[in-house]
Amino acid sequence: MAVYTEVSDEALRAFLSGYDLGELVAFRGIAEGVENSNYALKTTTGDFILTLYEKRVDPTELPWFLGLMRHLAAHGLACPEPVAGRDGEALRELAGRPAAICTFLPGVWPRRPSVAHCGPLGTALAALHAAGQGFTAERRNALGPDGWGPLLEGCRPNGDTVLPGLCAELDTHLAGILRDWPRDLPRGQIHADLFPDNVFFLEDENRKPQVSGLIDFYFACTDILAYDVAICLNAWCFEPDLSFNVTKARALLAGYNAARPLSEAELAALPVLCRGAALRFLLTRLYDWTNTPPGALVTRKDPLEYLRRLRFHAAAQGVSAYGI
Repeated sequence: MAVYTEVSDEALRAFLSGYDLGELVAFRGIAEGVENSNYALKTTTGDFILTLYEKRVDPTELPWFLGLMRHLAAHGLACPEPVAGRDGEALRELAGRPAAICTFLPGVWPRRPSVAHCGPLGTALAALHAAGQGFTAERRNALGPDGWGPLLEGCRPNGDTVLPGLCAELDTHLAGILRDWPRDLPRGQIHADLFPDNVFFLEDENRKPQVSGLIDFYFACTDILAYDVAICLNAWCFEPDLSFNVTKARALLAGYNAARPLSEAELAALPVLCRGAALRFLLTRLYDWTNTPPGALVTRKDPLEYLRRLRFHAAAQGVSAYGI
């Protein structure tokens, strides 16, 4: 479910009158995503995506997100570019919600990522980090290490109903991660949510997948660059049975290093960064699992999938576990 706010034809046409995008041709909801209402929009000048930002997104932060996307697109990254209206503003209001139109990116996201996807993904992530260096405005990572303790406290009343003893185990993991967390690694603008459904691919002339676009920057923030790599290792390199595919990890890291070589300090920190990334997504999933009322329009995901990842990283004997 990805359309929470319905838009009438009349409201849409009035909204489009503020743009130089031609006449409306087609308009339909996109049945993917969980945070916002998304519509595919076709006008006589091309294809676009219309997003209405729902209540889980802080409207005061939208200028930062849109500014980052505009900056990345201007520096050659294949990502949605916000479209400004005639008044020069990209952020507007539609159906009582903040709204923006962005350019459309061709491609499909991989339902079953392969090794062939992981190399180009790593290169695209490095390109994002490089392009973001010139964007100086910062946004704190609200779901970074400082946020994990409060998240765990919010899960504690019902966390053990998911798995007996879960909260005590997470207490132990959290203490170890915070103790070992690196403080002096290179920082910059990170995506922080680059799961397979946020990366589009097209095949080249040799039928090899190439990244055609990165989307959904609404968890982006300013943080450790290698933490973004750790998030991707968790999201792309575990198989459906939750075994770790070291060949995928090696391809992802090789693709990243080809564009932005990781330092020795960054490589050495990968195990704890991967533990932290696994804990972050475990906690947000666990919070939604235990605190979402019946009938709410939030897609709950199994937190125990990330417990398996967390345990793998906790048992890893150095960076050799990732094919390095």
